[in-house]
Amino acid sequence: MRTLYRAARVETLAHPTAGEWLLVDERHVERVGTGEPPAADRVVDLPGTTIFPGFIDSHVHLTGTGIDQSGPGFDECRSAEALVATVARSADTGRSGAALFHGFDETAWDRPRLPSIDELDRASQEPLIVVRADGHISLANAAALREAGVLGMRGVETDQAGQPTGVVRQEANWALQRWFHESLSDRDVQEYQLRAAALAASRGITCVHEMAIPNSRGPRDFEVLMSHRDRLPVDTVPYVASMDIPLVMDFALPRIGGDLSLDGSLGARTAFLSRPYVDGEGTGVAYLPSEDLVEFFHNAHLAGLQVAVHAIGDAAIEQCLAAWERVYSTLDSRNRRHFRARRHRVEHFELPSPDHVERAAALGLTISVQPAFDATWGHPGGMYELRLGEDRANGMNPFRTLMLRGVVMGAGSDSPVTALDPMEGIAALEAHHDPGERLSREEALRLFTQGSAALAHLDDKKGRLEPGYHADFAAYEEDPTTAPSVRGLRPVLTVSMGREVYAR
Repeated sequence: MRTLYRAARVETLAHPTAGEWLLVDERHVERVGTGEPPAADRVVDLPGTTIFPGFIDSHVHLTGTGIDQSGPGFDECRSAEALVATVARSADTGRSGAALFHGFDETAWDRPRLPSIDELDRASQEPLIVVRADGHISLANAAALREAGVLGMRGVETDQAGQPTGVVRQEANWALQRWFHESLSDRDVQEYQLRAAALAASRGITCVHEMAIPNSRGPRDFEVLMSHRDRLPVDTVPYVASMDIPLVMDFALPRIGGDLSLDGSLGARTAFLSRPYVDGEGTGVAYLPSEDLVEFFHNAHLAGLQVAVHAIGDAAIEQCLAAWERVYSTLDSRNRRHFRARRHRVEHFELPSPDHVERAAALGLTISVQPAFDATWGHPGGMYELRLGEDRANGMNPFRTLMLRGVVMGAGSDSPVTALDPMEGIAALEAHHDPGERLSREEALRLFTQGSAALAHLDDKKGRLEPGYHADFAAYEEDPTTAPSVRGLRPVLTVSMGREVYAR
C-alpha cells in the first residue's frame, strides 16, 4: 500500500528542503517532490497545510502522564488550602482504595506552606498521595504512610515530637509511589500509557523516549509497556532506570539508565549542589556512591550499552563527569573513538559550569534537555532563583553554549513534569531567560526532531523526511517554521511509522 500525501508544503529538514507531496510505502518515506505526483494506491489531500517531520520527545514518563491526565490538575491552586480542597473533591468519588494525584508546585503559591498531615487526613480517609510536579516530594495522609509501610524510612519528615508531617522525600518517596503503582492492575497501566501516547500523537509527536523507573513504579510498569508498546500510537524507545545490566540485555535493549538519578530536583531541594541552597539547609543529596557509579559505567560500557543518567545540580554533574573520565582514561585511542560513538547521555544537565560543558564535549556525551523547565521556573523571581539565588539561577540551562561547544543535544518535556507538548519547548528555547542562550526557530525545531533522534541512535531513521526514513510526520494549518508563535499550534493529522494515529 502506497499512500500519497499532498499539501501546500512538505518541510523535509533534508535535501531537497521542501516539496509539495510525500509518498509513503507502508512505514517508510519513498519520495518527496514537487509537480505532478506519482501514482499511489491511496491519496490524502491536505490543502493549505504544511507537513513537518514528527517531533521526538526525549524524556517522557507514560504512566505518570496518563495518571496526570486523569487527575484534577493543580494549576489554579495558589495555597495549601486550595490544594487540599481540590484533592478532597477528587477523592470524594465513592471509590475505595488508594488515590494518587500529581502536579502541585508550592513555589507558585501566594504562601508556599505545605499542607499538614491532619489536613490530608480530613481530605480522605482512604490512602492519599499527592506528588509534587517534579516527582521528588510526595504528600501523604496517615493511611497511605501506614499501608505503604514507609514509616521509619529515610525521607519521612517528622515534627519536633517525632510525628510524621505528611511530607515524604528520597527513599521513602520512591517506596510510597512504588506501593501505589504496584496496586494498579495491568489493564490500568496499559490504559494510562495509551492515554499518554494518544496525547503525544495529538501534539504532533511521533516518537517518545520512555523513562521507566522501577524504583518508584516497580518493574511491572516497564514489563507492561514492553508487552504492548508495538500497539501504542507513537513509536516508544524504552530506557530503564536500573543498574541491572542482565535485565536490559534479557529484553535485548541497547541502552540502560535514562532517569537513573544521581540526585533529585531543585524544587525538592534534593538536587546535589556544590554550595548550599539559599532558602534552605544543605546542598542536596548524592543518590549513588562514586565508586559504585564508576563500576556501573565501566561494566555497562563494556557490555556495549548506551548509558544515560539524571544529573541536575552542579555537584551531581561533576560526579557524573568524573566517573566517565575514569572509564575513558582506561581506553586506548581506538576504544575512545568507540566510546564517543556510544553517545552516553545525561538527562537535564541544568546547572553545569563552563568547565563541565567543555569536559562533556570532550567525552562526547550527549545531553537531553527540557526547555520548558526554563520557561516554568527560570524567570526572574522563579523557583530557580528562590532556591539558588540570582547569580547561579542566571547560568542555568545554557542551551546555546552547549550547542556552540559541539555537544549533541535533544529535547523533551519530562512529562508529566511539564506538558507533553513540543511547541511549549520550542517557545521556551526561543524565549530563554538569558537572551544569549536563546535558539532560533529552526534550531529549536531541529532540537526536537534531529537532535532527539540522535540521542537514541535513530538519526538514520527519524528526524527528517527523505527516502528510507520512517514515515513520521504531522500536518499543520500554520507552518511551524514561520508562524509568529508556535504556542498552541496543533496538527490536523499525525502519522507515526506510516500509521495515521491522530486526525482532528
